[in-house]
Amino acid sequence: MSSHHVRRLVIMRHAKADWPGGVADHERPLEERGHREAPLAGRWLLKHNIVPDFILCSSALRTRQTCTWVCSELGDKAPTPKLEDGLYAASALRMLTVVNHVPDTVTTLMLIAHLPGVQDLAMHLASRDSDHDAYMDAATRFPTNALTVLETEKPWAELDGQDARITRFAVPRSR
Repeated sequence: MSSHHVRRLVIMRHAKADWPGGVADHERPLEERGHREAPLAGRWLLKHNIVPDFILCSSALRTRQTCTWVCSELGDKAPTPKLEDGLYAASALRMLTVVNHVPDTVTTLMLIAHLPGVQDLAMHLASRDSDHDAYMDAATRFPTNALTVLETEKPWAELDGQDARITRFAVPRSR
C-alpha cells in the first residue's frame, strides 16, 4: 500500500462503565476503572503515531466520557469530536453507514461506540490479509477500552466489507 492513499479506521469500545440503579442505559457513566483506563487509550494512540483527524462518538454518556479522556491525552492534536446519535446501540451496518458519510479529506478516523456493533464492524470490514494475531484477538474478545486499527486504500464511501486490513488490536490497561 502506498502510504499517502492509506486511510486508517480506529474502532474503539468505550472504557469500563458503571451500572448505577435507576439510570437509563444511555446515561450510564464510566466507573472508576474506566476513568483510569480511558486516558491510556489516548497515550497508546500517541505512542503508535495513530492520531485521528476526525472522531465519531456515540452520544451515550460512557462513550462521551471515554472520548473526553482520549482527547485530553491527544492534547492539541485532538480533533473536535462529532457526537453521533446513530452510533448508540447501532448494528455494524448502521455504523458502516455513518462511516460511509465521512468526508474523503479524513485520513485517520476514530469511532467510539458499543458492543456488539464495534466488534461486528471490525469483523465485517476485515480483509483476508489482516494481521492474523490482531484479527483473532478482535474476533474472540473485544473488552472495554479495546482498539482495533484497520487500514484501507478505499474512500470511506466505498467501504462495504472485507476491504480493510486489521493491523493492530490493543487493550490499554492500567497495571
